[in-house]
Amino acid sequence: MAEHNHSTASKNLVWSIGINVIIVVFEILFGLLSRSFALISDALHNVTDIGSMILSLWGEKLADKPQTEKKTYGYKRAEILIAFVNGGVLLGVVGFVLVEAIIRLFKPEPVSGMTMVIVAGVALLGNGLATYLLQKGANKNLNLRSAWLHSLQDALFSLGVVVSAAIIYFTGWNWLDSLASIIISVFLLKEIFSILLETINMLMDSVPADINFAAVKSDLLTMFGVIEINDLHIWQTSSENILLSAHLKIKELNAEERIKLITNIQNFLEKQYHINHTTLQMVSAKEAEKLKLNCNHCN
Repeated sequence: MAEHNHSTASKNLVWSIGINVIIVVFEILFGLLSRSFALISDALHNVTDIGSMILSLWGEKLADKPQTEKKTYGYKRAEILIAFVNGGVLLGVVGFVLVEAIIRLFKPEPVSGMTMVIVAGVALLGNGLATYLLQKGANKNLNLRSAWLHSLQDALFSLGVVVSAAIIYFTGWNWLDSLASIIISVFLLKEIFSILLETINMLMDSVPADINFAAVKSDLLTMFGVIEINDLHIWQTSSENILLSAHLKIKELNAEERIKLITNIQNFLEKQYHINHTTLQMVSAKEAEKLKLNCNHCN
């Protein structure tokens, strides 16, 4: 299933890259002719989108590579690293556009409203299609989500340009060209910081945001045979791979009962918390005492 998802994601990224190349050429050409900063800035966004999507495409291919003796988790974290890079690039681009738009807001230049409407309208259709293609896997894949956010940004900028250009055409209010860029940039900053924070947390092996650490520990303690839990860790190597490891002190159970307990815990964690990789170390109270096991650094 994961392999199929990566294959579909790769195809959608290729289509989105092609769409963005066409949009860039179209917008730069007519942006220069109409002297529209909004069109040119939108084209620059698309240039960064192309680079980001190529990076995301490479990440999807890399994530499918099998594990090695050196990289025992495989290349799953390529998704997180690329999402972080994409988020940083997007932050820089939006910051640049925001500053330039503020400057131009106080020194507006005349623009060709009708040309802007037509060009931005075509770009909006292209960006909308690319955003739709990438949205399909964005909820489950941080790498795709960062690429989708790039595409969404451009779709919103194109929409803003269409609206502002139509108003400029009828009113002559050239400052709306910059105002549209400012409003959309501010709107996007929240999503950008969200992706950056999420990737940083994943790189720091933090507990996934949608998992309550205390609840997991409490639930495990209710499992038959479990007396105590130490050294509990929950982290993820990608959006789809959530891992858990723990030391369990258990009652005196025979081999069959221990296997049943492990199976029950694994099934419960996967169903309740979507934790799909579990490593458990089990010892009875007598075994722990006999082996003089201690846990000086356990949580």
